[in-house]
Amino acid sequence: MEKWVIAAKRADFQKIAQTFHIDPVTARLIRNRDVVGMEEMEKYLHGDLSLLPSPWRMKDMEKAVDILEEKIRQSRKIRVIGDYDIDGVMASYILLRGLRCLGAAADVMIPHRITDGYGINESLIEKAAKDQVDTIVTCDNGIAAAGQIGRAKELGMTVIVTDHHEVPYREEGGERLEFLPPADAVINPKQRSCGYPFKLLCGAAVAACLICALYDRFSVDPAEKEALLEYEAIATIGDVMDLVGDNRILVKEGLKRLHHTENYGLQALCEVNALTADQITPYHIGFVLGPCLNASGRLDTARKALQLLWAKTKEEARHLAEELKELNEERKAMTEEGVEEAAAQVENTDLREDRVLVVYLPDCHESLAGIIAGRLRERYHKPAFVLTRTENGVKGSGRSIEAYSMYEELVKAGHLLEKFGGHPMAAGISLAEENVDPFRRLLNEQCALTKEDLVEKVVIDVAMPISYVRKDLVEELKLLEPFGKGNSRPVFAQKNIRPVGCRILGKNRSVVKMKLMDEWGGIIDGVYFGDGDGFVSQVREKGAVDVVYYPTIDRWQGRESLQAVITHFQ
Repeated sequence: MEKWVIAAKRADFQKIAQTFHIDPVTARLIRNRDVVGMEEMEKYLHGDLSLLPSPWRMKDMEKAVDILEEKIRQSRKIRVIGDYDIDGVMASYILLRGLRCLGAAADVMIPHRITDGYGINESLIEKAAKDQVDTIVTCDNGIAAAGQIGRAKELGMTVIVTDHHEVPYREEGGERLEFLPPADAVINPKQRSCGYPFKLLCGAAVAACLICALYDRFSVDPAEKEALLEYEAIATIGDVMDLVGDNRILVKEGLKRLHHTENYGLQALCEVNALTADQITPYHIGFVLGPCLNASGRLDTARKALQLLWAKTKEEARHLAEELKELNEERKAMTEEGVEEAAAQVENTDLREDRVLVVYLPDCHESLAGIIAGRLRERYHKPAFVLTRTENGVKGSGRSIEAYSMYEELVKAGHLLEKFGGHPMAAGISLAEENVDPFRRLLNEQCALTKEDLVEKVVIDVAMPISYVRKDLVEELKLLEPFGKGNSRPVFAQKNIRPVGCRILGKNRSVVKMKLMDEWGGIIDGVYFGDGDGFVSQVREKGAVDVVYYPTIDRWQGRESLQAVITHFQ
């Protein structure tokens, strides 16, 4: 079930259009993305690196740089401890690259998902002590590891935390009390006392802020800072951060550099996926390259993804890229099996009545829990947790909908959990097996979601006839890129469209090509991706349909034609 809603945000669209020399439709689209005021619109349309805040504005940045400068000059052993997802891998690479550029005696340790679990843990700290590590720098983790960092301090190590996850807190007397780990410096823009104005950076971007500040201190060529941007862009998209404000600038500028990447590993990963670097869009990072980079941390070790980025020859890079692609194919097959098992459980038990889905799949590979949870969320438009049995109890991952802040709800259920962390939209948890049912019951008892919250909303930017689609307008819409979470691709709608000459293509019959004709005789090429037979049978039955679409320019054998891609119909 879907509810179609037309965005009705107001502004003087003619004035905006005249000021920025754009079509009034484009002006409306910018306003629909909650960009308000001429200054913010200028930043949205033409923002560049000069508008990014100084990394020195982050709380504890000066403290961290002072410590690392001294450690580098004294040749103390520094260990980066990252995480096994795409953001953690990119953050680890950025820190290690930056520290080694400055001559640091630095190495890296990425936890193994199964044997180590998420982030820094006591076994990694004991190993660091045994290896005579002087200083630990975390990335994409550490903010919730007070006990583990306390142990590192007991063993005489210096610890710097760089992270972007929510700061642990407790409600007391209507006030939030933050709990920070006992590190020597904590760099995380989500700290209440942090003066950095943009709070939505990924872990790799926070790590890059630290390296950029160190580069300032050591008077490194500014080009070295810009060399980090492609890795920040991959992490920002791969970790599904909102593409707003500073993130939009980072991704836009990072993609420009990625299109000419000199990294052998990224070049090879593009090649084995039949892409060239200059083709890469956020879609390719989110659905082609990113899953390959993540697959090593899911089914093997994320160190392989890190090795790919460090590859010194094209041959080594090609070998590693092929290995990651094969792992991803294996991961896809296992995921499909898990999704079907989870969906069967939801549809054939009393779980279907729950507003928050908690599905226990004891035999599922724990690394797939988050992906399966995401697929359940898409299918049922409900927050979803998928839990699996491990050697150390039950672990799981959750994926949420906009109306449900997952991290805040977990805080209320914290007494049933051994460990948890995450964001409003995603979380990871550990709990005892006997707490699985109480956890499910409690989440649903305290859930405030309404029926309306659980209906998927399709937000339409503008009700626009297909006859208004012009090549210059489609080209102008590129100003709004990159598209992704928080900056969605603009979609339009028109009623009573008649699809004619429908042809079903593809081995899975999942593509329909057609002509679209409106009531006034306007005609445009159309394409629909999905259940081809279902689409065509409904068209034959009804004759005309209401459609949500976005316009593109279809380029084929040197010819160009306007095309409407149908995303929804009814």
